[in-house]
Amino acid sequence: MVINSKTDERNRITGRLTIVVAIFLLLLIVSVVLIFLVSKREENMRGAEAQIKLSAQGGFECEYSEAQKLYPFGEGVLKVTTDRAAYLTLSGNEIYSVGISYKNPQCITNESCSVIFDLDGYTFHVLDENGMKYSIPTTNQIKSAYISNQGFVAIFTNNPSSFGDVFLYDPDGNVLSDWSSYNSGYPIACAFNKDSSEVSITTINTNGAVAIPYIRVFSLNTGDKGIEVQDKAVYTTDNSEILATCFYLDDNLYAFSANSFYKVVNNKIINIKSDYAAINYVTAIGNRIYIVYSDGVQQLNKLSLINSSESVIYDSPIGTKINAVCSTNNLYAISVDNRIFVYNNNGVIIGDVAVDEDILRMNFIKGNELCVVSTGGVHTVSY
Repeated sequence: MVINSKTDERNRITGRLTIVVAIFLLLLIVSVVLIFLVSKREENMRGAEAQIKLSAQGGFECEYSEAQKLYPFGEGVLKVTTDRAAYLTLSGNEIYSVGISYKNPQCITNESCSVIFDLDGYTFHVLDENGMKYSIPTTNQIKSAYISNQGFVAIFTNNPSSFGDVFLYDPDGNVLSDWSSYNSGYPIACAFNKDSSEVSITTINTNGAVAIPYIRVFSLNTGDKGIEVQDKAVYTTDNSEILATCFYLDDNLYAFSANSFYKVVNNKIINIKSDYAAINYVTAIGNRIYIVYSDGVQQLNKLSLINSSESVIYDSPIGTKINAVCSTNNLYAISVDNRIFVYNNNGVIIGDVAVDEDILRMNFIKGNELCVVSTGGVHTVSY
């Protein structure tokens, strides 16, 4: 009986130890799993939690009214007012300035130069990082301007005797062409191909019972007499819609309306089927097309990335309010709500930064930085 009692006691102790060890191992496993899940969540949330205070970044502060006059350009910003255009460093120091006299100044930029024009006025200036390249007056009111990577400029003006004129200038400011639209309708948008050997203009003719969109294509041929502009092609669609955006991708011409897009293939324009209810922004980056769209008015914005075969390779909600968009040949950045997302050419997010001020404009600068114009000034943001 004594032996059995000792044996039972040892069995009870062994059982308790087994239970304790099992509980310890279970707790250890749970702890490891929790640590893994928490670390993964922190990794996924790191971009959202990395909010930065813009006023603490490099640059300079200014009032909101002044910030509205600032445009990222080169390695600094252009400050455009009614009587002056100045190129400033990111510290706010002036590099040069040009006197102007505009009632409603507008500014568009690319990597090489900038066009400043007086909307509904009669003058435009072309600037680069070294100073003013040229200034040209126009006979009729300026409605819009476009610039190619090589410095070719297209200026849209009104014309009482036609639907409008399109002037083409070479990088030195020489007039290459003055096209008046009599049968094609009002000029809407313009795009140069990669080497500026071709330019396309979308128009809308509202004279008939049904509005008819057109795409006019012109070639810029270099010969013994310099650059000659010649008619190349005219396209139209079966739908009565405004082609508000056009661009070239891999030498293919695309045109976009508010909810559909077209591609010129073998000298024919085809409608690419899509499910985009409301297209808000369209940009070509490398051999990809970035489309910001929504499912309707006041709906959540989504970003869709398609390749040159029109296959969707990325599609995701990004936010409510789109503030600014910028791009290079292989990078794309979009400011939405209080976040800045940076994508590479494959649609991979390589930067996600939360900011504490509304973004007005932004542009890529050297390294992995953005020049950001916010409601509080100019700042550099690393991504």
